Amino acid sequence: MKLCIVIPALDEEKSIEKIIVRSLEARDEIIKNTDVDAVEITVVSDGSTDRTVEIATEYKDQINLIVFEKNKGYGAAIKQGWLESDAELLSFLDADGTCDPNFFIELCNQVTRSESDVALGCRLNKDSKMPLTRRFGNTMFSLLLTYLSSEKVKDTASGMRVVRRTILRELLPLPDGLHFTPAMSARALLSDQIRISEKDMPYEERDGESKLHIWKDGVRFLNVIMKTAVLYRPNRLLSVAGFVCFLVALLLMIGPIMHYVKVQMLEDWMIYRFTVSNTVALLSALFFSASYLSETIVAMSLSAVPNKPVRGSLIYKLYTSSLIWVLVTLCLVLGVSLVAESLFQRITEGVTTEHWSRYISMTFLVTFASILSVTKILAQILRLIADRMSYLKSSQFSSYSK
Repeated sequence: MKLCIVIPALDEEKSIEKIIVRSLEARDEIIKNTDVDAVEITVVSDGSTDRTVEIATEYKDQINLIVFEKNKGYGAAIKQGWLESDAELLSFLDADGTCDPNFFIELCNQVTRSESDVALGCRLNKDSKMPLTRRFGNTMFSLLLTYLSSEKVKDTASGMRVVRRTILRELLPLPDGLHFTPAMSARALLSDQIRISEKDMPYEERDGESKLHIWKDGVRFLNVIMKTAVLYRPNRLLSVAGFVCFLVALLLMIGPIMHYVKVQMLEDWMIYRFTVSNTVALLSALFFSASYLSETIVAMSLSAVPNKPVRGSLIYKLYTSSLIWVLVTLCLVLGVSLVAESLFQRITEGVTTEHWSRYISMTFLVTFASILSVTKILAQILRLIADRMSYLKSSQFSSYSK
């Protein structure tokens, strides 16, 4: 089993020789203490304009050297190094001297002996010398990903990892820039097919000037995490929007409800509260329905196993239970009963004296029931399409079509 260590470098003349030497020295220890029997070291100069290439060339008989004439990006350098290797285990290491190449022993064993697909070194520990601002940013991204994925990785942007080549198909595409690492973390955490783990590692102060721009790259990190979340867990984001709308609608109605309980009547000015609350509450129902449908679509399209049962969120379980039709029936019956007497009065007498609040409540209940019903019908159509597509791809269909 071969390990490929890619060292992306952009103007790292102050540290490149040291990290090459340390990596070469770690090679024998990695082979001795892991299931790896060969270590390949590749330095990728990402458009360096200093002496980085000149220094790395001195070790060309012991390492592979790839030179980009123009800067393509941190992620592009790593991917090119992986592309030109046939190793079963792919890894990368920052060239700034912050990480110890000997830690690949821990990460390789994490992959080969603990059955992880991606193992990363966590810099967020008591012995880390990471600057406070970057530590804070990493913690915030970690909390966001933990919510979206229900799994936890403390260091989403770690620059030292080991990856199984066989899992690359699930990870790619990955961006070319510095947001390569949080994108990989997000895909690994949000995909059901990838197992990710991390281990605390020592982290030193870097040699030379950092290429990371806190605000600029922070926005890129957030953007790539959110895009990945939309692909794999859109239901989480839509559910949040649904709960926010539900709370707003509830807050708008607290005043009128308390007033009615106290004096058994509603004031005419409250019609505005009722109307806005009705609209926001229905928007909440739409978000919850979209959450359920998106979770259904992701399970059907991105699952490695066709028709695999979905664990499902609370909203998914509610929509797939028989209780949903009970709720639809109750809403329709209650909505009609609120205005049934008024409708009869209008038919027989041509007028009605029913209070406006009953009609607004009826509108909400009937529309809410309609949203639930249409959502269930759409979900069933999606399942029929998924079953058809699964059959068309099956060996049974292939045998008939010969």
